[in-house]
Amino acid sequence: MYPVRLDGESVEEKRREIKEYFNNTYNLYEKVFELLKDESVFYKKSEPTRHPMIFYYGHTATFFINKLINMKIIFQRINPEFESIFAVGVDEMAWDDMEETNYKWPEVSEVKRYRDQVRELVNHLIDTMDFTLPIEDTSAMWIVLMGIEHERIHIETSLVLHRQMPLEFIQEVDEFPICENFSKAVQNELLAMEGSEVVLGKSKKHHLYGWDNEYGEYKERVSSFKVSKYLVSNGEFMEFVQDGGYEKGEYWDKEGQEFLKRSGAKHPHFWIKEGDTYKYRALSKIISMPYSWPVDVNALEAEAFCRYKSKKEGVNYTLPSEAEYRVLYEHSGLQDIPHLHESRANINFYHYGSACPVDEFAFNGIYDVIGNVWQWSSTPIRPFKGFEVHPAYDDFSTPTFDEKHALILGASWASSGNLIMKHSRYAFRKHFFQHAGFRYVVSSAEKKKEEIYETDDLVSQYCEFQYGECYFCVENFALTCSNIALKYCKNFTKALDLGCATGRASFELAKSFEKVEGIDFSARFIGVGVKLRDEGYIAYTTKVEGEIVQNKKVTLEELGYQDIKNKVSFWQGDACNLKPNFSGYDLVLAKNILDRLYNPRLFLESIDKRINEEGILVLTSPYTWQEESTKKEFWIGGYYDAEGNAHKTMAELQRILSEKFELLHTEDIEFVIQETQRKYQHSIAQMSIWRKKGV
Repeated sequence: MYPVRLDGESVEEKRREIKEYFNNTYNLYEKVFELLKDESVFYKKSEPTRHPMIFYYGHTATFFINKLINMKIIFQRINPEFESIFAVGVDEMAWDDMEETNYKWPEVSEVKRYRDQVRELVNHLIDTMDFTLPIEDTSAMWIVLMGIEHERIHIETSLVLHRQMPLEFIQEVDEFPICENFSKAVQNELLAMEGSEVVLGKSKKHHLYGWDNEYGEYKERVSSFKVSKYLVSNGEFMEFVQDGGYEKGEYWDKEGQEFLKRSGAKHPHFWIKEGDTYKYRALSKIISMPYSWPVDVNALEAEAFCRYKSKKEGVNYTLPSEAEYRVLYEHSGLQDIPHLHESRANINFYHYGSACPVDEFAFNGIYDVIGNVWQWSSTPIRPFKGFEVHPAYDDFSTPTFDEKHALILGASWASSGNLIMKHSRYAFRKHFFQHAGFRYVVSSAEKKKEEIYETDDLVSQYCEFQYGECYFCVENFALTCSNIALKYCKNFTKALDLGCATGRASFELAKSFEKVEGIDFSARFIGVGVKLRDEGYIAYTTKVEGEIVQNKKVTLEELGYQDIKNKVSFWQGDACNLKPNFSGYDLVLAKNILDRLYNPRLFLESIDKRINEEGILVLTSPYTWQEESTKKEFWIGGYYDAEGNAHKTMAELQRILSEKFELLHTEDIEFVIQETQRKYQHSIAQMSIWRKKGV
């Protein structure tokens, strides 16, 4: 079914629509997992860089709870363990923990019960929460829609993983019928496209849900170009394979050659060679090669084919850019959903649970502008002008703004919800497999490569705060905290930098410790530390005034971290609900997170389990309690009780921690954060240093 519009006349009618959409999504997701032959398959990996299937079964349900908690819509977890282990690990990010020894996966029946509990909670919220129309991104109902659209994404990506699972572990499901039209491949041809002025991006007033990267604006004058009438079919791609395309390095860039070396690929992933012929792995069966269907390849294979075809024909073939694809979309006369009926394209499981011939669905003379399989583009995903992260999901897009994630365009047979909207923007690493293929263009457009500067205001502020200049004679806060903490440590095996932000203290601690783990709630922040460690530099902008910015760059060598960088690892995590493997620390340094936690008491009452005997806990905080971060009933200081008594944070810290910790030292630490060249935040945090008592 189609996504719910954000506008309307009746709140109660909108509740009914959202509830129907939510349950339809939830049911479809569970139907996807019926493809697994038995419960043992839930604990198998179809791809070495992914979790077992049980992770994905639980992940989308825990997403609802974690986002609702994060946005202070609910305050009670259903299952803290599940909401930790199923939280992170879907995109091969450096902070995705794929070490199997760190997980003890629950029974399938337990996860099913958990999913049922989440379903009940979300249905209750839809029935009872206050909201107005149109639904805006500040509304609590937006978070419910976010959870629904997130699960729609995983309907499709889980099907890719199931399709990669050995066939012996997969069974057929009636709801995903395979197309039975295996006609011969059609001859592709080039069509002329008139150039035009393209405007990408959408307004916050748009009537359909959107992810953060869709909003804003980008303009480009697209020159006239030629485009393939059809998606590249298995039949058309066969020539590249038979000509030894996978063995000839000249067709592959450096990343492509690394992919070939790592994978040993000699043909597309979903082709199966039997003697001198090829067969095709569909979702739940192996079939004769459907030469007329679009080929399923990753971006590296698509680019290699274009180089091969260019050399063979003496014409410069490339993948279309995002802007060129928009020209196709406008040429096709397509209307956005809900006006586009799903019968017009191979989308949303309406026709098949597979691809179909590339000449089945035409749009004003060009085929499969949307649907059938996604189309790789030549454009790395980048933010539009005016981009802003959504606070509930600040790492949906920003980790992909690294010039390594290529946009896929146009949706597939398994796409639904936001995935089939005109303005949707999804990107994957080039070696990833999706239900994706490609079409090619002949274009004179120059493909732009951009230097990546961190432009997110908050992240840039923290880059400067941790790696930049000192202001008003106030020493670097991360260095000061690290140096003081080290004076009280007896053992130097393992340290935790909790609330590590962009990672400066993590690197500093690694000068003394054998191993340092930096954890932050925000992947936007830890991505900076990862980039510095892995690429040797970070680049960011600081605001001068208004739109004027200054570009800055800091290198690992300048900081003196070359020899200790491999001691540091960064992870995304919730300080109030860390995974069990984050333990055994001689030092936990928790900088300025206490008054930002949704349940600081829970954190304080459980942190001792992470620390070795005689280990050190260092807390710093300016105690700026505010309800935006912590509901007032969870404050541990900064308030008057019913009798008018003032409760200060330090006294409550002593009360909570004194049973298991000895207070060693307190002092005030200044810090300065630059907002612009003429505006600064000058604050004072109180540092308290605690030693864990022996048993």
